[in-house]
Amino acid sequence: MFRRLDDFRKAWTEEAKHTVAVMEAIPDPALATAITPGHRDLQRLAWHLVESAIEMPTHMGLAIPGAELVKGGFIGPPPASMQAMIQAYSAASDALLKGIESWSDADLEREDEMYGEIWKRGYGLQVLLVHQTHHRGQMTVLMRQAGLLVPSIYGPVKEGWSAYGVEPPKV
Repeated sequence: MFRRLDDFRKAWTEEAKHTVAVMEAIPDPALATAITPGHRDLQRLAWHLVESAIEMPTHMGLAIPGAELVKGGFIGPPPASMQAMIQAYSAASDALLKGIESWSDADLEREDEMYGEIWKRGYGLQVLLVHQTHHRGQMTVLMRQAGLLVPSIYGPVKEGWSAYGVEPPKV
């Protein structure tokens, strides 16, 4: 649970960069990649990150642009291009950071109704961050299955070891 706004700002800013890096690595022709029919594809997962960055903060009293489009946790159909989703995600991410400017650290202890439970805002922000990371991880698996290069985020991916002048670890 976040107890200081500055800690959330730093974590969110870094994680948002990682999310954009993953989204930028997905070309439009790969958007329909799914593990199996009936599961979220890359397009739907990317759009879900936009939805979540808009919808979850509304439960904490933040008015993120686009909230009026969210019904039952979902916005309308995703755009056809990844670039449009990146722009929407970046706008929602920026609005989230701007929205918490009106909060103090003490506001992180305030409780809100979230999904039938009562959560402190610091916990709600933690869930938002971890939720994003969870779906970003799903996206990287689908990217691998589609033959796309996954960006290095927390360390080198298999193809990234050469930048360090070493062979990738044996599997």
